[in-house]
Amino acid sequence: MRTFIGIDLGSTTTKAVVMDENSAILGRGITNSRSNYDTATRVAKHEALIDTRFTLFRRGLGAIAFGAGLLEQFLAELERAFRLEQYLEQIGDLERVCGDNAQGERFRDVQGKIRDALAEVFAQLRKDAPALFAKGAKRKSDFFRDIAGSRFMAIGEEVAGRYKFPFDLLLNIYDRSIIEVENRPPADDESGKLLRALDRAIGFMPSLAGQSADVAQAVRASLAIPLEETYVVGTGYGRVTLPFSKEHIRSEILCHGLGAHLMYPETRTVLDIGGQDTKAIQVDAAGIVENFQMNDRCAAGCGRYLGYIADEMNLGLHELGPLAMQATRTVRINSTCTVFAGAELRDRLALGEKREDIIAGLHRAIILRAMSILSRSGGVKDQFTFTGGVAKNEAAVTELRKLIEENYGKVAININPDSIYTGALGAAEFARRAVVH
Repeated sequence: MRTFIGIDLGSTTTKAVVMDENSAILGRGITNSRSNYDTATRVAKHEALIDTRFTLFRRGLGAIAFGAGLLEQFLAELERAFRLEQYLEQIGDLERVCGDNAQGERFRDVQGKIRDALAEVFAQLRKDAPALFAKGAKRKSDFFRDIAGSRFMAIGEEVAGRYKFPFDLLLNIYDRSIIEVENRPPADDESGKLLRALDRAIGFMPSLAGQSADVAQAVRASLAIPLEETYVVGTGYGRVTLPFSKEHIRSEILCHGLGAHLMYPETRTVLDIGGQDTKAIQVDAAGIVENFQMNDRCAAGCGRYLGYIADEMNLGLHELGPLAMQATRTVRINSTCTVFAGAELRDRLALGEKREDIIAGLHRAIILRAMSILSRSGGVKDQFTFTGGVAKNEAAVTELRKLIEENYGKVAININPDSIYTGALGAAEFARRAVVH
């Protein structure tokens, strides 16, 4: 089966989209960009190809007469089982690397204790794993580093206390080890884990009853379909680091414009607020870029700015939007420079301003900056599409809607739940067009 892949190497996250020769999206993948763009590229593409397998599973299972909702239940169970298999494999890898990193001179006096403590920590991590991927489980992140790290810290501190050695020693081992594990390229063939996940999922669903053999056969047949990586195009903040020749790289502007057009064919204006830059793009009826503007010189008013503010307030990035929505007034923020905004934030707090009111003001400052960039690009035309990670921030979206209506009247505003993949989608379409005419 021929596939066409687009990869968007962002400053914060790397995204990949797999497309077929009819422009249908087969799979999506996302990972942290890390400092190793080559690994991030491979992981995002790998995840998109896994997602493609699940699309093929869905198609293959379509011929089986399932009861109401049973197909969706099975696919969800299969994915949870697969993610558990993935997690357990990475836990095993992390344990081996931690063991290797605990051999140094620094740990000589407590080496036996650390070895036993690590064995206990990882035994508990394995024991806890099924609950993390059970139906209805809530995780703040789907990235291995975040899931494993939070559990390692909680368990490790308690275990170190019982073994009577400083927890900092375990923390040092973990910090050195997680970088190596996280940056290890994924295995190319996931069929073994998928087959184990299949057995696990069928075992968890007695409601399949006499259909289990047909289900297993359909999944195995779909798994046997070869996925040919026909053409790959890369884009994004880190695109110059991609191991691709020049003809396999496209600018972010072109990819976001075309991606937004594929999502919403009537789009004429696109705003993308990413980690390091803000882009305002005007496109024609075919998704071809007519004009654009970007922020100049620094990441002021972008995703990194919000990340810095979250760190200053000891909050998770995902908490900023909901907190801003609780504001009773909007504090005026004079600077969107990351450094100066941090100082201004501390001054406002010292003056007794409520933090939700301050955060609301910070969101307004970001969107005002974006509005200035939109104005320079040619203004807002109907329809308008908002993309990038900030498009998932409710407070930013609310402020954007308000300011657009104030300045441009009633305009259709499109925000796709998968808007973070817009650049990768445009890149995948460029890959397809390079082959399919």
